[in-house]
Amino acid sequence: MAQDGLRVRAHAKASSFRRRDKLAELHAQAKAQVQALKRELTEDAGASARRKPPPEPKVPKRSKRRGRGDDPPTGPGAAAAKPEPEPRVSTTDPEARVMKIADGGFRPAFNAQLAVDVQTQLIAAVAITNSGSDMGQMAPMHQDLQHRYATMPEHWLADGGFTKLEAIDEVSERGTQPVLPPPRSRNPDIDRLAPKDSDTPAQAHWRAFMASEFAKDLYVWRGASVECANAQLRRRGLHRFNVCGMVKARAVLLWHALAHNLMRMRSLGIAPAG
Repeated sequence: MAQDGLRVRAHAKASSFRRRDKLAELHAQAKAQVQALKRELTEDAGASARRKPPPEPKVPKRSKRRGRGDDPPTGPGAAAAKPEPEPRVSTTDPEARVMKIADGGFRPAFNAQLAVDVQTQLIAAVAITNSGSDMGQMAPMHQDLQHRYATMPEHWLADGGFTKLEAIDEVSERGTQPVLPPPRSRNPDIDRLAPKDSDTPAQAHWRAFMASEFAKDLYVWRGASVECANAQLRRRGLHRFNVCGMVKARAVLLWHALAHNLMRMRSLGIAPAG
């Protein structure tokens, strides 16, 4: 099996993100408005229809040019004086997070995880997370595959973004050999494939395995399997979710995986089970 993450833009826009104080203010306004409408429903049910104003004529927008007095401060001390930004959340999709996506930009997105069978390129499992990092996603996907199919693959291929020592132990304990590169050391004299004194037996075995020629040849199949499936999903339009929330985004991802698998089965000549 091979696993990879695919950053897909969320339905929310960057302009929908607000900080805690603004969110609290908007929540209070919405709560007060709901209470007012409930009172109005019992006191005067036709008030909302009478209150509705006629549509206003559209006025062409004019671009506003910022004057010199509005320019942000520049100079050596400007960056140091700027306070650390507070966390922000989208008002339209609270589960979306700003991530670095394929084109190099930072936009609201979800991290779509795929587990793909190397020999057939069929997608065996999917997952959705709002973490921009793949680290920590290998062990949960591996466990989901075990529960779903009651079987364990012999090898699990992933890129260096998934490398987490605790996950190496967990996947190895379940009977699968992880095939992913060890993290690089800041010291160029340290061999990352050499066992370390702090390694567990599973981690030491993993480093020794990755130093073998068999592991190097096996790792090549990662790009030819899961990367190919990612490209096919992109080609079929998986660039942005048009729904909000991780539950609905996962449903869309499942539809894409189903369409991909049906196309692969047709190419391989596999007939669906009757």
